[in-house]
Amino acid sequence: MNKRNTQQRRRLILDRLSADGEVSVEALAAENHTSGVTIRKDLAALEASGLLLRKYGGAVPLPKELVVDIPPEANERLSKRKLAIAKAAAGLIRDHYRIIIDAGQTTTALLPELAHKQGLVVMTNSLDVANALRELENEPTLLMTGGTWDTQSEAFQGQLAEEVLRSYDFDQLFIGADGIDPKRGTTTYNELYSLSRVMAEVSREVIVLVESEKIGRKIHNSELVWKDIDLLVTDEGLSADLKHEIQAQGVKVVCAKT
Repeated sequence: MNKRNTQQRRRLILDRLSADGEVSVEALAAENHTSGVTIRKDLAALEASGLLLRKYGGAVPLPKELVVDIPPEANERLSKRKLAIAKAAAGLIRDHYRIIIDAGQTTTALLPELAHKQGLVVMTNSLDVANALRELENEPTLLMTGGTWDTQSEAFQGQLAEEVLRSYDFDQLFIGADGIDPKRGTTTYNELYSLSRVMAEVSREVIVLVESEKIGRKIHNSELVWKDIDLLVTDEGLSADLKHEIQAQGVKVVCAKT
C-alpha cells in the first residue's frame, strides 16, 4: 500500500477536482489509502487557501466570481521565505535533541530539514506535523500532546495537552505566530494560546519562526512576551529598524537568505 504524503495527496485532490468537476470524500479516501477524517482535513485546508469549496460529502471548484488571481511570483516568494526560514532553523538542531514543533505552516516547513538528524525526540500538537514525521526515514521518536481538538488552529489544545507537556522537558521549541508586536512579542488571532506558553515554559530555548511581513502586525491576543523568547528566525525582508527594536528586547534575530 503506497500512502501519499500530505502535499502529494492535496495535489491529487486538486487534479481530480479539475478533471471531474467534483470530488467525494469516500472516493478520495479509497484512492489515497487514508481515512475520511484525513481527506476532510485536506479539503478544509484547501478551502482555507481559496482552492475549492467544500460541500456535504466532498468538494466542488470555487465559483468563478470568488476566485482572486494571485500572481505566481507572490506564492513563489512566500514559499522561498518559508523554506529559507526552515533551513536556518534546522541548523540550530543537534542530533538527539528533544524538541517541540507547534502547529503552523512555517513550522511544518521545518520537517523535511530534519531528515538527516539522528535520535530526535519530537513533541507536537499537530496531526500534520505528526504525519510528516512518520514519513521521515530517520524515524524520530514522536510524542503527541493529546487534548481537545481546536478547529481554528488545526491542533490539540487544552488542559490535558498542558499536563502532558509539563511531564517532559525539551531542548528547543519551534513556534510560529500570526503577528509580531516589536514591543510585546508574538500575537495571535486564536483565543486558545495558553498551550503555547506551557510549551515555552518546558523548553530551554524558544525559537519563533515567522515571515518578515508579519513583523509589526499587532493583533489583540498577546501569546509569548519577549522575555520568554530566545531567538527569532525570519527572512531578509525585515527592516533594520525593526531588527534593532527586537534585539533591544534581548532576543537574537536571524534573517535567513532567500
